[in-house]
Amino acid sequence: MRPVGTAVGEPERATPERTPRRRHALLIVAVAVAVALAGALWWVTSAGPAPLTGADVDAAVQRGIEQAQEAERDVPPEATLAYQAITPSLVTVTTQRLEGAGTGLGSGVVVNAGGAVLTALHVVDGAAQVQVEFADGTRAAAQVTARQPEHDIAVLAVDRLPEVVVPAVLAGAPPVGDTVFAVGNPLGLRASLTSGVVSATGRTITPPSGPALDGLIQFDAAVNPGNSGGPLLNRAGQVVGIVTALANPANQDFFVGVGFAVPIATAGGAAGGPQQ
Repeated sequence: MRPVGTAVGEPERATPERTPRRRHALLIVAVAVAVALAGALWWVTSAGPAPLTGADVDAAVQRGIEQAQEAERDVPPEATLAYQAITPSLVTVTTQRLEGAGTGLGSGVVVNAGGAVLTALHVVDGAAQVQVEFADGTRAAAQVTARQPEHDIAVLAVDRLPEVVVPAVLAGAPPVGDTVFAVGNPLGLRASLTSGVVSATGRTITPPSGPALDGLIQFDAAVNPGNSGGPLLNRAGQVVGIVTALANPANQDFFVGVGFAVPIATAGGAAGGPQQ
């Protein structure tokens, strides 16, 4: 994870997982159930039994609300669904630097049936050896087959694929304010998920080394060293970006609230997908 020299604005805060849109939909379902029950009661009463009362309507509405709430409790949170969708496609990237330069850790994601892995270029740049570990534990040596320094993107080819290759589903850039999830290996904590919102789009930053990066997604899901190269997800668990950097005015490597990702429409071009 590369710090950026200056902070970029005050990020928006993460929205609750259960959105007003979802609650509104549940209320509509509850009212619909109540209306149906009330209609059934009216039909029965019109045939001769006791007339429908206000208490009957209230009870029908309450039953509808309780049924809707029960149905909501049975649905996993959006974050859980997104994590389950991306987990089979996650890759851990480890590097061995030149003698005496130590090792590095990053993240990546499988993007096609051939097992191509997208990651951040700065994770593997200058490495003497690169190794990847797939979600099922399969380990393999990897080589950089394509690079985009202007976007900090690299594509890795591996010498051994897992028994089942599961490419991630890719999607367009989310709008400002939408919920996003970053998944990777922050500080060596494998396959960690954090959540936040898109704070801005079309951002330009200048890393300490390398060219300026433009057209980036700015977000406030926590990312730290080890997240670089990992996927940024939308609510459906689709990859909308590749995490590349964090902004830090103190020139430290830890997260202070602003992260950046290369849109997948840009990053995907390196692996043969559509490119902006």
